[in-house]
Amino acid sequence: MGFSKIIEFQNLNVEEIDTNIFKIKKEILDLQIKKSTKQSIKNHLFKHKKHEIAQLLTLKTQKNKKTTYDY
Repeated sequence: MGFSKIIEFQNLNVEEIDTNIFKIKKEILDLQIKKSTKQSIKNHLFKHKKHEIAQLLTLKTQKNKKTTYDY
């Protein structure tokens, strides 16, 4: 499983980006709960989910700047 590409998220609007960020943060929390209860998890998923959040936050910032400077 490779990292997701930022191209996959570029056609989302700001509200959809916020929704995806919330969903991914919930998935990270679920992984942390599983890890603390000694359930079987794949540790690399933490890194992949954090990478997706970083991509979404970058896109959100770019879209906010674009709408701010449009005259």
